[in-house]
Amino acid sequence: MESALDQGNTTFLLISAAFVLLMTPGLAFFYGGMVKAKSVVSMMMLSFGSLGLVGVLWVLYGYAIAFADGPSKVNGGEQFVGIDGWFGIDLAKIGLGSPFADATNGATAFPELGFVAFQATFAIITVALISGAIADRAKFGAWMVFAGLWATFVYFPVANWVFNFDLGEGGVVDGGWIAYDLGAIDFAGGTAVHINAGAAGLALAIVLGKRFGFSKGITQPHNVPLTLLGVALLWFGWFGFNAGSELAADGIAAIAFINTLAAPAAAMLGWIIVEYFKHGKATSIGAGSGAVAGLVAITPACASLSPMYAMLLGVIAGVLCALAVDLKFSFGFDDSLDVVGIHLVGGIVGTLYIGFFGEGVGAAFGFGWDQLVAQSIGAGAVLVYSFVLALIIGLAIDKTIGFRVKAEDEIAGIDTVVHGEEAYAFGADRG
Repeated sequence: MESALDQGNTTFLLISAAFVLLMTPGLAFFYGGMVKAKSVVSMMMLSFGSLGLVGVLWVLYGYAIAFADGPSKVNGGEQFVGIDGWFGIDLAKIGLGSPFADATNGATAFPELGFVAFQATFAIITVALISGAIADRAKFGAWMVFAGLWATFVYFPVANWVFNFDLGEGGVVDGGWIAYDLGAIDFAGGTAVHINAGAAGLALAIVLGKRFGFSKGITQPHNVPLTLLGVALLWFGWFGFNAGSELAADGIAAIAFINTLAAPAAAMLGWIIVEYFKHGKATSIGAGSGAVAGLVAITPACASLSPMYAMLLGVIAGVLCALAVDLKFSFGFDDSLDVVGIHLVGGIVGTLYIGFFGEGVGAAFGFGWDQLVAQSIGAGAVLVYSFVLALIIGLAIDKTIGFRVKAEDEIAGIDTVVHGEEAYAFGADRG
């Protein structure tokens, strides 16, 4: 069934997609400012490499895996690229069909290719997030192999578990078991994006091992303004990430939007308060990290909370993530830029919080514990699946082509060795 194109919703969706795509360069700045000056190019290239590779894979087959029997199939059309189901290639169906048609889905009346583009940006940023766990010591080629394999065997299937949806027009989709069979709530990607990436980051940190000189204080940001610029771009893009996930410019999108302001603002305060009591100082990196932790936590819950409860979530996430970033020293894994402490922990906190304070489902409001159980199972399933697959893929790459650069290159800084470039080579300082 086709309906008239809704230009308002289509505009909203396309602008949101552009916002989310900007998050990956923003992440490159955020991560780039926190590594050594001689590793900035390498760090940022891990994000840009993800953008290039995953963008291509998404068009080739990623969307078809994540949204098998999704919007176009329910409306009697063909899948975006004719690969049906989970990795099952039907050569007779391969082809773009008619992407120039204004095919719309009957529930939301926007072109399906707009939805394809929006979801592509989620796949890209999720893969890029993992790279922070292996800063200063990863080979670019090995990272690209990992990114392609992990996207194919982990992100695309997990996106199917979480985001594949029932259009409300009598169509039944192949997938979405976390959302529909289990009943867990993940509005914009707490499980599919942040728990998924955080678990994979933990696996890769274990595979690559510790940096030389690993200890508290090893990660001294070389360029604080660069990192804060990254935070600003991430926060800006996150409004498209969360509000855009409504796929319509309506009241739910507005709730998600205000919560994407309130939660990270409160999380920023929670993080710097912890810093002040621990170290006697509130740092700009702590403020930026706190904002990101709040953004992570509100992602699954942004349409399920009132702004007051969103701010409470932000404070909790800011405090817990500020404490969690030190777990790597207690457990001995070198998560360079705190992907585990911010994305895995923040994603878990935000996902479980819905079971306590979610509007109409939270145990605190008398709705029982069923929602918390569903949230826990969904989070746990994604965590275990991503960690195990990332560990297997990472070990396979490390044992074959090698994942880590040579010790002498790591100590000197890997930009010139890996990419033949320097981030800060000016005039007489070049060389």
